Amino acid sequence: MATDSDYIDYVSEQVALGDRLTHKKMFGEYALYVDGKVVAFACDNSLFVKPSAAAATLAPGLPQRPPYPGAKDYPVADEWLDDSDAIRRLFLETAALMPVPKPRKPSASGKRGK
Repeated sequence: MATDSDYIDYVSEQVALGDRLTHKKMFGEYALYVDGKVVAFACDNSLFVKPSAAAATLAPGLPQRPPYPGAKDYPVADEWLDDSDAIRRLFLETAALMPVPKPRKPSASGKRGK
């Protein structure tokens, strides 16, 4: 089952980070980014936060399961969506621990005709 765009809208409203929170659709599911850093995945209308010291410290009791077949276990933060302050803090502290994304190399496909 793919994640509904309404679910992504709900997560975005609850996290309440405005333009700092973005998402990208991948294979019917979504990656969620804070300031360009992946912090969570939405799969089957559930919110999977990247495993990190932030999740271990702030939310040690969250259930864990893989977001997709073959993945390692991730904390599932669905129950935290009712607490905007808590889920926002979890997202921000997770983002602070994630590495800065590597710059993308320009595509060579657009340069061939010149």
